[in-house]
Amino acid sequence: MAYHFDDLKLDKGMYSVSGKSFTAVLEEEDPTERYRGTSLEEMDAYQRQLKRFDIKVKGAGSDVVEKFFQTSQSAVLFPEFVARSVRQGMEEADLLPSITAAETRFEGLDYRSIASVPEKSKKELRRVEEGSVIPQTQVKTQENLVRLHKRGRMLVASYEAIRYQKLDLFSVTLRQIGAYISRTLLEDAIDVLENGDGNSNAATKLKVGTSPIGGIAGTLKYDDLVDFWAQFDPYEMNTLLVSGDVMLQMLKMDEFRDPMTGLNFQGTGKLTTPLGANLLRTSALGTGKLIGLDRRYALEMVKGSDVMVEYDKLIDRQLERAAITTIAGFAKVFQDAAKVLTV
Repeated sequence: MAYHFDDLKLDKGMYSVSGKSFTAVLEEEDPTERYRGTSLEEMDAYQRQLKRFDIKVKGAGSDVVEKFFQTSQSAVLFPEFVARSVRQGMEEADLLPSITAAETRFEGLDYRSIASVPEKSKKELRRVEEGSVIPQTQVKTQENLVRLHKRGRMLVASYEAIRYQKLDLFSVTLRQIGAYISRTLLEDAIDVLENGDGNSNAATKLKVGTSPIGGIAGTLKYDDLVDFWAQFDPYEMNTLLVSGDVMLQMLKMDEFRDPMTGLNFQGTGKLTTPLGANLLRTSALGTGKLIGLDRRYALEMVKGSDVMVEYDKLIDRQLERAAITTIAGFAKVFQDAAKVLTV
C-alpha cells in the first residue's frame, strides 16, 4: 500500500510558517486521520517521516547523528529532533503545570493581563431586592505590562564531534538543556508569585514567630503550618512550594509520618501534606522559605513561543553555535491566592 508520507517534499521553509510549528505544517500536508486503522495510526506526521528515512532515534538500536544528513530532505528533520528532545527534558523537570492556573499564548514581548480586585463587601453575593442594582465585579486590564523573557541555551559542538554519536545518547544532552530551561522558567514564576509582576501585587509575607503565625523563628512546627493555612480564606491552600531545608523539617514532623501519607509517597512518588496540599520541593526557592498557593487562581503563564532552534544552522551542519530558546513570562492573577512564609 502506497502512503502519502513517502512522497512528501521537505524543505527548511516549513520551519518559518507564521504561527505554526514544523509538525503542524507536516500534519497539514500529511494528516494523521488518513492512517486510522493502519499500522501507522499511532505515529504523528514527524514520526512517519523518521520511518520514511529509516531513522531510529531511541533504544539500543538507535542510529548516529549522521543518519539525518544522508539526504538534503532528511536533514530538514534534524532541528525538530533537537526541539523535541529539549521539550522532553523540560517536561520531565517541569513543576509549572502544578502551580499555574492558566496558560496564554501571545505573540510579542509585552503582555497586559487582566485583574479583578473587588473590596470585601463587593465579593459577597447579597440578596438583590426587586428594582435594586445587582452588585458588580469589575474586570480591567493591569496598569503595567508583563514582560516576556527569552530563555535558552547555546548548543556548541562541531558536526565532526557529534556525527558518529548515537541519537539516544545525544538526546540525553538535549534533555539536560531542557531541564536547565525549565528550572529558569520556574525561578521566574517563583519571583512573580513572591514579588508580583510589577502591578503592586506582591504576595503577603509572613514569618514564623510573628503574628498571625505562632511558633519560634527558625523552627517550623505543624501548628505553624496550620496558622499559615488559616490565612488563605476564601482561597484554598492546595499547593506548597518548599526549599530543601524546609522539606526536611516537614518530613520529620509526626503528622507527616501518617501511614497513608507514607503509602501515597511510596506508591506514587508524590507527597501531600496532612492539610491536603501537594508538596513540591525545589532548589529554585531560597532557604527557609515556603510558598503556599491556590493553584487555581494564583498564576498565569504567558507563552510567546515554544522551543525554537536555529534550524538553518542545524540543517546546514553549522552546529558551532546554535541557539535553543523559548519565550515566556508570568502574571499574577489574584494577589491573595499566594502567600510566602519564612521560617
